[in-house]
Amino acid sequence: MKKLFLLALISLLLVQKNHAQFNENPIINLENFDKQRVHWGYFLGFNQYDFKFDANENTGDIQVAKSIGFNVGLIGNLRLSDHFDLRLEPGLYYTQRNLGFPGFSEERDFLREVRSTYIHFPLLLKISTKRLGNFKPYIVGGVSTSINLGSNEDSPDDNSNGTFRTKRSTYYYEIGFGIDFYLFYFKFSPSIRGVFAFSDELVPDADPNSPWTGNLNSIFSRGVFINFTFE
Repeated sequence: MKKLFLLALISLLLVQKNHAQFNENPIINLENFDKQRVHWGYFLGFNQYDFKFDANENTGDIQVAKSIGFNVGLIGNLRLSDHFDLRLEPGLYYTQRNLGFPGFSEERDFLREVRSTYIHFPLLLKISTKRLGNFKPYIVGGVSTSINLGSNEDSPDDNSNGTFRTKRSTYYYEIGFGIDFYLFYFKFSPSIRGVFAFSDELVPDADPNSPWTGNLNSIFSRGVFINFTFE
């Protein structure tokens, strides 16, 4: 993931450096759009979440079956300078992960479904290159927090009753890249972003020797977001 983002940054710098070699003079759309101090928008997209496990002993890998989720949210953009913007992108994220625990023969013990509905609050710094005609590459990074509306942190049931519990609040850092396309009526921006939790989400079972959580120190969400923004 880190190599991917480094490659993307190098590619964006090369695109800007070599742009002067092009002789095309396109019609400039939304010429003064980026001069606004504040502007608003919304996004739609997809996500795929995973878990990273920190275990005491290597007793077998916990399998994670990932699925494609859906994102929707709003955008608030504060212009800091020609190349820097501060962005708030609150959104609703739906996802599901199925966990398979080693050492069980029956599916009711082996399989745990973790459904999550996150209200996600990222605060991001967007760093853009010089506008190149009707497009502008950028990188983005920052911190975020989320509230899991599907959390069962306070549930009295645990894995002995078929419930894998996770905490309600989580904190992350994020990094990604994308391209702004200036169309006739609005700005369209596809982007990809990696999201990595740095707070533990595990709610251990009541039994300290639980075959599901007894060997786990912590678990951390991580994910990939693909968003399409309209501003």
